[in-house]
Amino acid sequence: MYEIIKHLHSGLRWLVLLGLIYAVYDAYTKWKQNSPYNKDTKKAAFIAFNLTHTQALVGLIIYFITPRIVFGPGLMKDAIQRFFAMEHPLMMLIAITLITIGYIKGKRGIAGGSFKTIFWFYSIALLIILASIPWPWMKYGTSWY
Repeated sequence: MYEIIKHLHSGLRWLVLLGLIYAVYDAYTKWKQNSPYNKDTKKAAFIAFNLTHTQALVGLIIYFITPRIVFGPGLMKDAIQRFFAMEHPLMMLIAITLITIGYIKGKRGIAGGSFKTIFWFYSIALLIILASIPWPWMKYGTSWY
């Protein structure tokens, strides 16, 4: 069961990244065009919002069933365990919070301002996510999928 959820989390990461990159691009172009914020123009932000929250749910499940983290007195001394137990979840939680705030504030904004808000919040969240993913070349890296 753990392996299935781990692969789901790893694979969904690519959809999240693509969704966020597209949402940032979409928000930027619509901000510059001063497009109205409505059901048709907010689709990219909505999809990225849903993908990141789905990923967070899968990540939360993994957090509690993973054999990779052994909670105990030496947890914070081991860099790999600390990354997966504290750093990765905390940074992802911050990114998801930024995406949520950006989406909600964007819904309440006016025409171009909504997309400006989404652009900035989603961009910062994307940078945090990119910095917090255990890429294969890092000392605690995982596979590409």
